[in-house]
Amino acid sequence: MSLTREHIRRAYIDACYQEIEALKPGNVHVFADGHRMNAQQFFDSAQVSSDPLSDPANSVGQRILAAVAATRLKVQTNTNLGILLLCAPLARAAANRTSDVQLSLAATLAQLDMNDARDVFAAITLAQPGGLGSAPEHDVANEPDVPLLEAMRAASERDMIARQYVTNFSDIFTGGLSAHGAAIAHNEPGMWPSVFVYLYFLSNFPDSHIIRKHGMPIAEETRLAAEKILARTMEMQDGREREKLLLAFDAQLKAQDINPGTSADLTVATLFASRLIWLLHNGEVNA
Repeated sequence: MSLTREHIRRAYIDACYQEIEALKPGNVHVFADGHRMNAQQFFDSAQVSSDPLSDPANSVGQRILAAVAATRLKVQTNTNLGILLLCAPLARAAANRTSDVQLSLAATLAQLDMNDARDVFAAITLAQPGGLGSAPEHDVANEPDVPLLEAMRAASERDMIARQYVTNFSDIFTGGLSAHGAAIAHNEPGMWPSVFVYLYFLSNFPDSHIIRKHGMPIAEETRLAAEKILARTMEMQDGREREKLLLAFDAQLKAQDINPGTSADLTVATLFASRLIWLLHNGEVNA
């Protein structure tokens, strides 16, 4: 079984669109702008980054750098660095002739080298993510001195995206996909499976982007608040009442300039992985 470049490109765009169409408290979505960004910038970013992200001729690092460059040219800001860091390895893995995306992903991650590190360091520098600061080792402002996987390992204790690289995306393939599957099993319509994936990450892990900008106490405070919001949302049956609750939390977080960007990035990656898995096991696609 294998997927074409167009299958992968469309799956990526669909995942990005589903995430931005979901009401994700504190993050940008179609219900409300935030952090000097709007939903259209994210839709545009998904489109222009989809070709380099799915280019079978390029390595993981080349895909990330080219996609960041295309995004900067289109929207002049960082809308998707974390998304690209997570989705590029998934896109490359999905192109292999296998029905097991995570198994193929493990092989893809194991092959990351110094060239990938150089390209990813360059991409991060180009994207200029908020709150990045400096790192005690393997700082992206410097030339990398280790392969990409080793650099990610050094950052994995403080960054959830780096952690995925050294755990074979375990938080996505276990927690994220489980939250998505549970929502589907409960017949949650429309945006709600995406919302529940986002709330899963926000309520289970201090968000790395919040930690970088505001520190661990604020990130943990946000996580605890998200736990309560998730429990209340799950208890509610009326979609409009759910929306009111989430919009109030959204306004509260944005008033404090709190953006759970990493939780949003992990949501896109989960939706992308879910779509890839579905495509690989769909008889019509692979006929």
